[in-house]
Amino acid sequence: MLYLSQMLGRPVVDSTGEKIGTIADLAISTGEVFPRITSLAFLGPGKTPFMISWRKYVEEFDEDGITLGVESHNIRFSYLQPDEILLARDLLNRQIVDTQGMKVVRVNDLKLSESGSQLRLLGAEVGFRGILRGLAPWLERAVVAVSKLFGKKIDEQIIAWNYMDLLDRDLSEVQLSVTHKRLDELHPADVADILEQLDPQQRANVFQHLDDAQATEAISEMEDEYQADFIEDLDEARAAGLLGQMDPDDAADIVRDLPYEKAEALLRLMGVEDATEIRRLLGYKDGTAGGMMTTQYVAVPETYTVGETIEVLRELDEDHPTVHYVYVLDDYEKLVGVLSLRTLVLTDDRTLIKDVAYEDIISVPPDETEEDVAADIFKYDIPAMPVVDEHGSLLGIVTVDDAWDAIEEDVSGDKAKKLGLKIAGVALVAVLVLALYTLVLFQIIGYDWS
Repeated sequence: MLYLSQMLGRPVVDSTGEKIGTIADLAISTGEVFPRITSLAFLGPGKTPFMISWRKYVEEFDEDGITLGVESHNIRFSYLQPDEILLARDLLNRQIVDTQGMKVVRVNDLKLSESGSQLRLLGAEVGFRGILRGLAPWLERAVVAVSKLFGKKIDEQIIAWNYMDLLDRDLSEVQLSVTHKRLDELHPADVADILEQLDPQQRANVFQHLDDAQATEAISEMEDEYQADFIEDLDEARAAGLLGQMDPDDAADIVRDLPYEKAEALLRLMGVEDATEIRRLLGYKDGTAGGMMTTQYVAVPETYTVGETIEVLRELDEDHPTVHYVYVLDDYEKLVGVLSLRTLVLTDDRTLIKDVAYEDIISVPPDETEEDVAADIFKYDIPAMPVVDEHGSLLGIVTVDDAWDAIEEDVSGDKAKKLGLKIAGVALVAVLVLALYTLVLFQIIGYDWS
């Protein structure tokens, strides 16, 4: 997680690695639900203030600082626009008041949300942790750790930005809004990033203002560890409805992570067709081609003409996933060929598809490991890999997006293991230092070891 307090005072370097200043502030445009950072204010040589466009110049950012995508001599400076405000200057340490004007709390820090190359303002930290973090990040971590030792938990207290609005442009006060602004202007991936960083209650409040289509897309964009928890917290009727609208493979992945009783309850509430499709996918082991494949593909009998096949494509639902290939089946449902959309478009409508289909098909069995499936997809440079049973019948397809997801999970797992070892090492050193310190202390006070 990123916080404004962590970034202030951190270095700003150009594309050559030369330090050109330190972060002084970040600006947002107030018209968005969860506004993007639009400008970077920094102090250059001699503490001279400068401001530049975030979108044009910022290449990378984290709690250690900001790297620009150009050399210092190519920077063109800008000015604060009428609809922009500065986070540290205009919001930090300001009062949050309710609509009747009664004082509520003070903004102790501002929480930021990373979304690709963008950085958004998520909300205001109004709790004790924000005060500690403002004094020193290590102090916050130390107090939280000590509290855990005594069985106490110090939670963040975040008021999401979409509940706040500026009060008559008077920057001495921030008004707590009682209504939700619409979220439909945001990309589902951005909504997912925001939902992941809210606490369960705030997440539910934001989520109830999404329609079913937006909600389904947002859940699909969430990281795996959040999806099942999120679905589990929803009303069962809505949770079942949303799972039924998702791609079967995505829904099956979520259901697989739910407690058995909850999963069965949701499946019983779904439509028979959706539940049957999800149950079929759940029958395959996780981490295999069967477990990662989708059953949403286009397949036609080999007796179809090109014209009839194109008509099938035209009748697909609007929300049907992108079609890369049309698969050709014989009378026994065996996969005997594959057609690209390009071939269909360039071939006469009266031609039988079996006469133009590509017959040298690359496929995998359902028990193939997801790592091997992903490797084959990238090796043969194909957007989708068919999964067939021992009789050659088409069961589903694994898309290149699924292959990327498998690789990302594998890489994340390796990173997590390395991080765990690193943390364990640091903890061991800390214990040894503490033990040594205790021994020295006891020696000083003349403790009788006998």
